[in-house]
Amino acid sequence: MSRVGKLPVKHGSGVEIKVEGQKVLVKGKLGELSQEISSDLKISQEEGQITLERTSEEKQTRANHGLYRSLLNNMVQGVSEGYEKRLELVGVGYRASHKGQRLDLSLGFSHNIVFELPEEVSVETVTEKGKAPLVILRSFDKQLLGAVAAKIRSFRKPEPYKGKGVRFVGEHVRSKAGKTASK
Repeated sequence: MSRVGKLPVKHGSGVEIKVEGQKVLVKGKLGELSQEISSDLKISQEEGQITLERTSEEKQTRANHGLYRSLLNNMVQGVSEGYEKRLELVGVGYRASHKGQRLDLSLGFSHNIVFELPEEVSVETVTEKGKAPLVILRSFDKQLLGAVAAKIRSFRKPEPYKGKGVRFVGEHVRSKAGKTASK
């Protein structure tokens, strides 16, 4: 039995869950999400919690059991509390600003990168003297938030020699030694 899959997904009073066949709709104070569940899993809803049960013991069914339980848990947590990702811009002259849903990044290229964010993701930029600029992304959809953060990071990944680039706050970048003089 999957250790993750057998755990029930508990939700508070502010979260409303509807099960329509194999589709689960989760609605909360921050937004609304839906997920189609694999047909090899049976969904049962009791008072304040949802459980998933396998219909067979095939390898793919066992793998889906934990996956869909985690997805449902992320949806419930997202619509009630939300998620946040922080990115820092490490490098001389690297800047970030935003206007509405447009993020303007200056990452050392000849032009600024203007990135249009989805409506579900809110952005905040923080610039303090002596510290690397921060881009703070918030959303109720964990999958979308991770995809947007990865896309922003891909504009200038941290390089291993000086560590310059866009990185997640707390991310450790392994540095390499540069060339040494021959004599």
